[in-house]
Amino acid sequence: MNRTRCADRIGPTLPGVLILLSLSLSFAPDALAFCGFYVAQGDAKIYNQSSKVVIARDGDRTVMTMASDFQGDPKEFAVVIPVPVVLKKEQVHIADQGIVDRLHDYSVPRMVEYWDPNPCPREEPLALKAGKFRGAASFGEIRALEMRGDIKIMARYKVDEYDILILSADEGRALEKWLVQHGYKMPEGASRVLQSYIRQGMYFFVAKVDLNEQKRLGYTFLRPIQVAYDSPKFMLPIRLGMVNAQGPQEMFVFTLTRNGRVESTNYRTVRVPTDLDIPEFVKPEFPDFYRKVFDKQQRSERNAAIFLEYCWNIVPNQPSCDPCTAPYLRPEELRTLGAFWISTNPGPPGSAVLTRLHLRYDREHFPEDLQFQITADRENWQARYVLHHPYTGTDECPELAAYHRTVWDRRKKEAENYCDLTGAAMGDVRTRMAVAEDWSAPYETATWWERIWGASGQK
Repeated sequence: MNRTRCADRIGPTLPGVLILLSLSLSFAPDALAFCGFYVAQGDAKIYNQSSKVVIARDGDRTVMTMASDFQGDPKEFAVVIPVPVVLKKEQVHIADQGIVDRLHDYSVPRMVEYWDPNPCPREEPLALKAGKFRGAASFGEIRALEMRGDIKIMARYKVDEYDILILSADEGRALEKWLVQHGYKMPEGASRVLQSYIRQGMYFFVAKVDLNEQKRLGYTFLRPIQVAYDSPKFMLPIRLGMVNAQGPQEMFVFTLTRNGRVESTNYRTVRVPTDLDIPEFVKPEFPDFYRKVFDKQQRSERNAAIFLEYCWNIVPNQPSCDPCTAPYLRPEELRTLGAFWISTNPGPPGSAVLTRLHLRYDREHFPEDLQFQITADRENWQARYVLHHPYTGTDECPELAAYHRTVWDRRKKEAENYCDLTGAAMGDVRTRMAVAEDWSAPYETATWWERIWGASGQK
């Protein structure tokens, strides 16, 4: 069967039922990271649990939204992020976690299902039905400091539960010493990485949360921090995220641009396999299946590639996804994420190209920060896997035997795809599919009277 885009296959005359299922990509909690690093007071240990970064970019204008989580229970902590400019208070915003989750759900790798129509010609086509969508104190009374030349406080302000400093430093050991003097235990090796950013002329955004203030405001989680700035640098600092690392780090990078797909310029950007038929038994275990797919792709690229999982030209409030795994994105949501060119006034809102990149990185294979470029590619593309359910109704006709043979051919290809995607053994896959060596199921090779009386064990 030829692979075509979903939109080419779904229409008012298509028989069968389509169910849309979204995938929650939850990887191991201790293998996830962030683009900065955490420094904790005292001996408290803090590790990143999850990481999603949204970058809206047009020209030199950038809005970066950083959503993360932490493990441990320190009374206060700070996150340190290299930034290319000194950010003013009005350039920092605290976002709603839900908007980042919406972007994740909208672009997640997906599974679609099709039910074969009745092969007997007298059967009327079934109506197309859509499945239900499922989407998920101040800085501790910092005393006045002497401007000694090695560390400078370029800006200081409060944004909701975050107290923020913008620091400039002449060398990494001085910055590390400054943080230690203010009650923070630095991750081992941080000063060396800090020095590399200092040589690039970057500043350090230090956002500290008083968890008591956070609780008073009614939040039990870290709300995403957004920063807006002008800079010719289109990059994401990931090396500091490896200072806290307890193994390979997991990150999802979502970009919104006016013109096209985003890719890395200093690492290979690879598309994950897509639009392939897979066996029916994958349905209840689709998240685990995709993890196996990603793991195998990661190994095949020697752990040194960035993977494209989604790219789509989004028109707000319009059915521009294919298929949709979450409700359509609204103009105000895209603007909140930094897509300032999207209009909320009457008339066409414009569009934004959403790119979803997924990487698992460590110091050995990703020694440099991520550098990006916007391409002219606006082609819609997604990670998509297809389940076909054979007809198992009660109608009998001469066409039924020929139809079953096509099903057997399809099953064989589904098994081959599964083995190629996950590295599983063919014999194990055939056993899980509960089929004979010719790829037939018992109900399909039963006599017509066995199908009447259920001797073949029809489901």
